[in-house]
Order: sequence, then structure tokens, then C-alpha cells
Amino acid sequence: MQKVMIIARYFGTRIPGLIKYLPEFGWQPVLLTTDPITLPLPPELAVFNTPYRDSLRLWRRLFRLDARHDVRAQIRDRFGVTSKKSLLDFMMTRCGEIINYPDADKGWRPFGIRLGDELLRRENIDAIISSSSPVSSHIIAQALTARHRVPWVADLRDLWSQNHNYTYSWFRKMLDRRLEIKTLSRADALVTVSRPWADKLKTLHGDRPVYTIANGYDPEDVNDPPRSLAARFTITHTGNLYTGKQDASTFLTALQSLIAEGTINPADVEVRFYGPEQGWLHQEIAQCGLSGVVRQYGWVTRQVALAKQRESQVLLAINWETEEGLVGNQGKLFEYLAAQRPILVTGGGGNYMCRELLDETRAGCHAPTVEEVRDSLAAYYREYRRRGCVGFQGNSARIDRHSYREKAREMAGVLESITVPGVPVRRAPDRSLAARGLFG
Repeated sequence: MQKVMIIARYFGTRIPGLIKYLPEFGWQPVLLTTDPITLPLPPELAVFNTPYRDSLRLWRRLFRLDARHDVRAQIRDRFGVTSKKSLLDFMMTRCGEIINYPDADKGWRPFGIRLGDELLRRENIDAIISSSSPVSSHIIAQALTARHRVPWVADLRDLWSQNHNYTYSWFRKMLDRRLEIKTLSRADALVTVSRPWADKLKTLHGDRPVYTIANGYDPEDVNDPPRSLAARFTITHTGNLYTGKQDASTFLTALQSLIAEGTINPADVEVRFYGPEQGWLHQEIAQCGLSGVVRQYGWVTRQVALAKQRESQVLLAINWETEEGLVGNQGKLFEYLAAQRPILVTGGGGNYMCRELLDETRAGCHAPTVEEVRDSLAAYYREYRRRGCVGFQGNSARIDRHSYREKAREMAGVLESITVPGVPVRRAPDRSLAARGLFG
């Protein structure tokens, strides 16, 4: 079995998924990371932790800020500022451009390089995978590759200078672009999560091989045997909502109109949002007169979120309305696939990838407009009233193609392509989404 060093600070579900299933395809992971690790990892995994130097420690001391909470929010509260478009926010962003260059996790870099050097000398590492965010993981990998000439895959589950959440100025973006090109020029292959993002990387890094390996779900999380469903017509959304990027009003307006006309009995319905509470969502719920039906429950653990998904009659996802965010905001849908409950995706009319995924797997529907949401909700509710539950019609074989076992198979193929000359990348069969190049 060959060894691959995975350099990552934040994991999401992608890194644990690859770590768990890469050994099935001949690659034993060795994880280089920092404390704390909050996700369960295989007990046999070799994990090497480095210290970490917080780049904001001076400012935390100066303003007496709590390291467990968001710096910006605490400073706003300290000065009594409520708007996110204030002069204070402008100044914090400009300061952040300097302090957090190339990212807020740069304090990890010297420790990561030092420990990586040691591991490469003693562990017989055959390849490296670095995963961002943070981009410091790629800078560590670039330094190690330059010293030890180990084949390297840069996994950009978030893009770097082309990131759709980029908030800094044009000057900082120019610096990031130059550093990205210089750093990734040593990578033997680049990987990202969608074909549109892969196209962006090809434009910037024309001489680098670029592969698409989508996010997925852990097959061990599949709702089998199915969990007992909630008695009420329960609709659940889990995860973050982003101000100005996602619009819940399409769903709320549709639900309110169905209740007002008597199509849906409000006593039957419970809509649950699990994730950081949003003031703007509270306002929209109240404006639609849905305070007795729709509720925010705040942040919960991932295991609780998975349990809430599995017991729901319908799962709700709210698409991004900004064009650049549409292609990358798919992680929730893959997690929902494992819950095996009908998925209703609202908003984001231009998100062809979402429609393709749901059409392929038959796991739900995409309803961009208020009228389409009304039609979908009414149909689900009629089934609920007739049968006592909403049935799941997903195609298990097609859903299986999006598991992390299959994603690990694809990543193993990329590793083989850079370590064994002449070995082609192993890809999933050219069917539906794979054939169209949308996800893998």
C-alpha cells in the first residue's frame, strides 16, 4: 500500500470521506493538521498535529476579545455598530488584507513545514494532497514538494483568488493571484469540486492538469434502515444561510399563500431551520405571519442535524442567488442524498447543476419561483394527507455514485496518474452527470 500525506486544517466532510475510503484503493493516508480535531477519524489513521500561532492574537489582547467568537462581531458590539457596511467594517476589511495575508491561518505554516519535513524523511510518503481552505495548506505542500520532490495534488474545495466569497480589494486580489500562480505551478495536478470551477482553474493555470471530483456523502450516513418520520408535515433546513446570497422569501411566500388559501392546514406543518440564527430570517418569517409555523432552532451538532434530516417529511435547500456561488454550493445536497428524504430546492433559477443532480437521482425537485414552490409544496402535502407521509422516490444506484467511496476511487486515480507514468485517471462510468462533466 502506498502512503499519501494529506495536509489540511479544516475538513468539512470531504477530507474525512477521502481518508476513510482511500485505503480501499491502495492509498494509506497520513494526516498533517493542527489541533483541535473535532471530527471523528478512523482509529488506525496516523495523525500528526502541529502547534498553531494565531495571527490575530495581538488584536485579541488589545481589544480583550474572546478567541472562541467572531472578531468582527465582537468589535462591532464594542463600538455599538450594527450595520455591516459601516466605516468600521471597511477599516477592518482593509486591516485584514494586511494582517491575514495570505490567509488568517498563516501561523500554521512554519510548524507544518517543519513537521512535514520530518515525516517525509521517515514515513516513505509517495504523494501529497493539500486541501484548501486555508490556502496555507498549499504553501506548506509547495515548500515540501520543492525540497523532497514528492508528487503533489492541490485540492481546491474552495477556490483561491477566484473564490466567489472574495471580499478584499483589487490590489490584494492581484497579490493573491500572483501567489496562487507561483505556488500551484509546482503541483502535479489540481482538483476542484465542479466543472465550472475547474474551467476557472484551467484559465489561470493553463499548463496544470485539472480534475473535477465533486463533494459527496459518507455511505455509512445513509438512512438505512429508514428512521421513523415525524408525525407532522415537517420541513427541515440544516446549515448556514448567507445574507444577501440566499433568499428564503421565495419559500416563505409560497408557504404563506398555501396556508392563506386553505390548501395547507398550519396545524399540520412545522418548518425547522438548524444553523446559526439569522436576524433577517426572523424578520421575514414574521412579515409572512409564519412565526407559529417556522422556527429557527440555532446551531446543533452534525449528528443531531443528520437525525433531524432523516425524520423529516421534506428537506429544504435554499440556493444561492449570485451566479458565481451556484456551482459551489452543493455540499448540502450530497448530505441530503444520504438522508433519503425528498429534497425541495428553492431559488437560484440559473443553477443548472442542481436541477441535473436532482433529475439524475430522482431525489427531489428544484423550484426556483414562488409558483413552482407552491406547486411542489402542495403536491408533497397532498401525499402527506393521503398516506400519512411523503415517500422517497430516489434512485439508489444513481445516488451511490455520489458517495465518498466513489470520490476516493477518483482521487486514487489522480494519485496514480502522477506517481505511475502512463496510468490513466480512473473515472466513474460516463453516465448522466459524469458524462456531461458537471460533477466528476
